[in-house]
Amino acid sequence: MRFPGCLALLLLVSLALASGCNRGAHPSQPGTRAPDFTVSDGTTTVHLASYRGKVVLLNFWASWCAPCVAETPSLLQLHHDMPKLVILGVSIDDDPDAYKQFVKSHHIDYITVLDTSQSAPKLFHTDMWPETYLIDRKGMIRSKFFGVDWSDPEIRALIKSL
Repeated sequence: MRFPGCLALLLLVSLALASGCNRGAHPSQPGTRAPDFTVSDGTTTVHLASYRGKVVLLNFWASWCAPCVAETPSLLQLHHDMPKLVILGVSIDDDPDAYKQFVKSHHIDYITVLDTSQSAPKLFHTDMWPETYLIDRKGMIRSKFFGVDWSDPEIRALIKSL
């Protein structure tokens, strides 16, 4: 009758692994102030605090990330449908050429910057791609998303409510 003991051990291991994914009360949680950062890739410089007073969608992504690629068309459409919404893309690519090719081939026309050191995502305790933060006019994180369809009416209503 070792089965119940194995089952209990499996349950404990599962709980330990699941709790390892809990990021706790880090600044990247809704209801907290968005950590300020400045990232420059030689072509573009993004300083988050300079967008205070505007609603910001901060998107961490990479060209090699399948969910990032999948959400790009709806993110672009959101940008075109809501031109007053500031969309800031921060790529964590380590290959500048792959980043530039992705931006060009996908016709990305919102603000995007390459952050090879991942300094900005580290401030947000971000390690899942794509991870996107909705930041209100006062610099507070209002919501966090992991690879979504930006044409979703509920998401758009949330953005419009800010």
